Amino acid sequence: MSAVAWLPSAALPETDFPLANLPYGAFSAPGREARIGVAIGDQIFDLRAADAIGLLATLPEPLRAVCRQPVLNPLMGLDPVLVGQLRRHCTELLCAGPQGERERSARALLPQAEATLRLPADIGDYTDFYASIHHATNVGKLFRPNNPLLPNYRHIPVGYHGRSSSVVVSQEKIRRPAGQLPGAEGEAPAFGPTRQLDYELEVGVFIGQGNALGHPIPLAQAEGHIFGLCLLNDWSARDMQRWEYQPLGPFLAKNFATTISPWVVTMEALAPYRVAAGARGPGDPALLPYLDSPADRGTGGVDLSVEVWLQTERMREQKVPAVRLSRGNLRDLYWTLGQLLTHHTSNGCNLRPGDLLGTGTISGPEPEARGCLLEITSAGRQPVTLPGGETRAFVEDGDEVVLRAYCHKPGAPRIGWGECRGRIVPTVEV
Repeated sequence: MSAVAWLPSAALPETDFPLANLPYGAFSAPGREARIGVAIGDQIFDLRAADAIGLLATLPEPLRAVCRQPVLNPLMGLDPVLVGQLRRHCTELLCAGPQGERERSARALLPQAEATLRLPADIGDYTDFYASIHHATNVGKLFRPNNPLLPNYRHIPVGYHGRSSSVVVSQEKIRRPAGQLPGAEGEAPAFGPTRQLDYELEVGVFIGQGNALGHPIPLAQAEGHIFGLCLLNDWSARDMQRWEYQPLGPFLAKNFATTISPWVVTMEALAPYRVAAGARGPGDPALLPYLDSPADRGTGGVDLSVEVWLQTERMREQKVPAVRLSRGNLRDLYWTLGQLLTHHTSNGCNLRPGDLLGTGTISGPEPEARGCLLEITSAGRQPVTLPGGETRAFVEDGDEVVLRAYCHKPGAPRIGWGECRGRIVPTVEV
């Protein structure tokens, strides 16, 4: 996009929120009840305020009405054509133009520093997938060295249904969970705080328009049902998980907290950064027809860099900045976003506006692209050394984990997601 924002902070090369991005979120501020807005530079373009002063007067009333809502669900549920119309209108209001128009649009701006960012949507359902073959292989080798991938992995996008009630927005503290922990061989389990708390570097997929119960979404239409992407940290208690996941899969080790970023970047903003789907190996089985299409193979991936940063309590006290633990890329997923959505609905399951899908941990082929401590430390056997000499096998109380992400390529601006941040606090004793 060649247009230039008149807001100076939106033109800085390091900003996550240039005019080419315009992600949506929900917020509140003193004197302003919960509402939705658009991130631009270091400001929020308040859509409710914009409507009140007539900046949205030329838009259809159904579109103006959703701009007055406290969460994004009504906007997510609109026809994508209308959603695109709103984005283009905001672009026109925020790009360089006559001084009088700038002054009028500036009345709807609020500094992000003065706002409380909220969950962007009321999340009705949350499903987490296992879409990275590198992550699945690395984890499988820890427990099944001779057979890391189960037979179904290359045939089917594996996932489980998570708990939407414990999805929280960035900055909210995460309380260390307690649960049953496996005993030594032959010994009974014990109850107590997890000793192996981990993060998972993921991308979240917010559903736009849903589908009727009993009516699957074909792959050719899948991306038309995706509103946008956020960052997602699916916190995991690895010792609890190891004890409880057989035979039914994740439960208490996963449902205590999932942190997401407050800003949702639209698929329209991501269009310049689309790439081919991750390559399947020469020995991989052919996909079943419902999971395959030339279009998905050609542009089903997203060139999206994702990073994990960690700062311990001692590092904060000593003013030592956070250290980056890994950097991966969404393009390395084995399954595309469209395939995840199509498989989810292939049995007729109905998705609704604001439902959330997680990609599962994003890991790449290189050691520096491993998206969780379970992989990085080989299940705690090889702890990482941090600045100042501290070591970490898993996340400890007081640690703060920060996810960041951005897209960039020659000829296109850098766009980002801000932060997905969570700090661990001690368990509440029962």
